[in-house]
Amino acid sequence: MDVFSNQRRAKKISVVTGGAGFLGSHLSDRLLEAGHQVIAIDNLLTGNVRNIEHLFGNADFRFIEHDVTNFIYLPGEIDYVFHFASPASPIDYLEFPIPTLKVGALGTHNTLGLAKAKGATYLIASTSEVYGDPLIHPQKEDYWGNVNPIGPRGVYDEAKRFAEAMAMAYHRYHRLDTKIVRIFNTYGPRMRLEDGRVVPAFIGQALANEPLTVFGDGSQTRSFCYVSDLVEGILRLSTSDTHNPVNIGNPTEMSIREFGEAIIKKMKTSSKLEFKPLPIDDPRIRQPDISLARELLDWEPKVDFDTGISQTIDYFRAFIESGQ
Repeated sequence: MDVFSNQRRAKKISVVTGGAGFLGSHLSDRLLEAGHQVIAIDNLLTGNVRNIEHLFGNADFRFIEHDVTNFIYLPGEIDYVFHFASPASPIDYLEFPIPTLKVGALGTHNTLGLAKAKGATYLIASTSEVYGDPLIHPQKEDYWGNVNPIGPRGVYDEAKRFAEAMAMAYHRYHRLDTKIVRIFNTYGPRMRLEDGRVVPAFIGQALANEPLTVFGDGSQTRSFCYVSDLVEGILRLSTSDTHNPVNIGNPTEMSIREFGEAIIKKMKTSSKLEFKPLPIDDPRIRQPDISLARELLDWEPKVDFDTGISQTIDYFRAFIESGQ
């Protein structure tokens, strides 16, 4: 008997850890649209059931509340394991440093073990943070990074670097079909308003007509990719032949000051920029080189900034008005 025992084995079955989170929930949506059956696993440390409650009536969707740092047992066949479980914002991984390290280490080990047992394709969600505060620009996959392993951000950076090493070890030693996506700054509906990342922070402050908090002088850069573009890249990577890391992100670079000014203009708010000291080890530059994604996946972002940020603002406005 398997999780979908009442249905014929005509569809691919995908496991998504962190399935109630921002990225995991969008990935689950897209997999279902592609005809998969989806088993979402989340311990709800930073995820929220409201991100997936619209899927609860779908016969091809199952949700399991479970901490993947503990052993995972799922009966039946599985075709894909997408490991997206992890605190992913500075506020979260500074509040939960040990769970962040554990989900990158034990969680990766357990999910790789599940994929190995089922003969499934495995895809790990890594991050541009593996490049640390980069000394090359833009960042290519062959850059080894400039990371402070004992700094406060190291719990996230090193957890993801270890996860990549573990995935490659399973690929080399067990011949497991593994993929590694290095995700750059992604935004869109279902981000948490208070998660500390700049997109929800600025939009939330602008909606309240409060000052937009800029750390440092605002010259540090980020490259913002809309969530639907990211998910499309992930799906293409999952069916590709490559096992080495691939950057998925938007190469359009913007300074934090420029982003804040764009939000103020877009939302017609009375908010002003307010400058505060830069956090320890905050990256000064961030821009993906997506040449590999273009070559191997025929992928590049399609959603322009104005469209994506408008949809994100609409989501947060409705969310705040709903009083959730």
